[in-house]
Amino acid sequence: MNLAFKQKIKAFTQNKRAKFSFVIFMFVFTLSLFSEFIANDKPLVLKYKGHFYAPVFQTLTDKFLGGDFETPADYKDPLTKENIEKNGFMIMPLIPFSYNTVDYNLDVPTPSKPDKIHLLGTDDEGRDILARILYGIRLSVIFAFVLTFFSSAIGVFVGAVQGYFGGKTDIILQRLIEIWESLPQLFILIIVASLFVPTFGVLLMILMLFSWTSLTSMVRAEFLRTRNFEYVKAAKALGVPNFRIMLRHILPNALVTTLTFVPFILSESIVALTSLDFLGLGLSQEYPSLGDLVRQGKDNLQAPWIGITIFIVLAGMLTMLIFIGEGVRDSFDTRKKKS
Repeated sequence: MNLAFKQKIKAFTQNKRAKFSFVIFMFVFTLSLFSEFIANDKPLVLKYKGHFYAPVFQTLTDKFLGGDFETPADYKDPLTKENIEKNGFMIMPLIPFSYNTVDYNLDVPTPSKPDKIHLLGTDDEGRDILARILYGIRLSVIFAFVLTFFSSAIGVFVGAVQGYFGGKTDIILQRLIEIWESLPQLFILIIVASLFVPTFGVLLMILMLFSWTSLTSMVRAEFLRTRNFEYVKAAKALGVPNFRIMLRHILPNALVTTLTFVPFILSESIVALTSLDFLGLGLSQEYPSLGDLVRQGKDNLQAPWIGITIFIVLAGMLTMLIFIGEGVRDSFDTRKKKS
């Protein structure tokens, strides 16, 4: 780790707002990575007839636990619980519901209010809101990270080619980008979503088609500026291949500018996924979607805890990402260090 990078990290940590936002965001995201161990309708550990099992990782049948069917065991079924208590024990997660678990034991209409069992209440299908939020955060952040990585890689590559070669290459690519950006994205998304099943991969590809242009102009400008520097001309004179010059001599300078925008692109990706899910053009009901909770908050105004909860979650996540982005931007701002 070189001295300049250490100074940037130090500058970032001196920004208390960005530092605490990063710590809180990473803590929440890390928790969401272990959602199966925190919120699940399957035991973490099961001892049955002298043997230990981990139902989180393996599927045990109802017949194996003393039932009559070869279907997956329902650990909330009274008969199954009784058989387990007679022959061993089980340790349930802190939240005994997964994101798709429907609580059939509710004695009130759904959506139900927060109580000791469902700390944030249930949605209109009787599913635990806290469990869906935990799984939804993981899905949204991983989706945003993957989308940001690939769209940024494409945008950086196209911008680098534009800026380094210039001339007709730059003009042609710039006109194509302008035409592409002028297309009605929402209508295209509606058409594509109606033709294909909106799975994680399909939705990722669709959004990538329109998000890769976010960094192109900045990288292009950096390459246009840097390609006329003396060390670049010297490398060309020595016969160094163009793409090697771009990769080793110019790209590191362009990445400094690019990195400052990554947290903002992450937040845009989360908003895009949530918006599509809210409009019904995103992921199906099989996925734990934050956008679905937003829709349920709108459809169930008589249950304000749904809308308030998802508002706090989304506002908190996006605010932390913005603060992190500001901290990264300030840490790379050399003018601010000199002042």
